[in-house]
Parts: sequence; C-alpha cells; structure tokens
Amino acid sequence: MAEIKPLFDEYGIILMAQKKLPDDTLRMAFFEALAELEDNECHRKRSFPKTRLHRVTGVKEAVYRADITKVSGWRIHLQYIDDRLHLKDLIEGSRHDDTLKVIKSKKDRYE
Repeated sequence: MAEIKPLFDEYGIILMAQKKLPDDTLRMAFFEALAELEDNECHRKRSFPKTRLHRVTGVKEAVYRADITKVSGWRIHLQYIDDRLHLKDLIEGSRHDDTLKVIKSKKDRYE
C-alpha cells in the first residue's frame, strides 16, 4: 500500500474549490491534483507530472504552487510544515500571474 503524505486544510480550500471551480472537469482535476500531492512516492522522487509542483520565488516563506490543470490557470498554494502539506489558497485562473500579490495580500495565511 502506498504511503500518504498528511494534508491539512485549515482554510477550507477543498470546500472553496467545490464552490468556485466552474465545471465538473476542473473539480475532478482538483481531486486528482490532491491525490498526486498526497502520494509520498511523488515527494520521494520529486516528480509531479500532473501538478508540476514548484517553489514560488520572490517570497521569504517556502510557498509552493501546484497546477490543477496547466491550461486553465487554476493553482493551489501550499506549504510544508513539519513534513506535512498545508493547503493555503486556491488561485483563480485569471489571477495566477499575480502570484506575489496574492501571497502578500493574504500574508497571515503563510508562515
């Protein structure tokens, strides 16, 4: 059985995704992205083919972003805290280019 990396959703990102994502295709892609992020094997190999998980540059905190789908522009922001993933924000497709602005506007979420 595959090991699962703990995932915490203290800001209600999963519920927010269910409400804000415009269609069922993106909702399903969101859950596929979460499944990849929970897969400890992906973290061990540092290979994230679906989400393209990468660190955001330009911020002091270690903030990572993952694609829900590359084409849609929808992204998930997360952080590693005590070897656990913490979902921090869901970024709309139209705002994905303003990464630093989004992080600075909600800086109380990011440690």
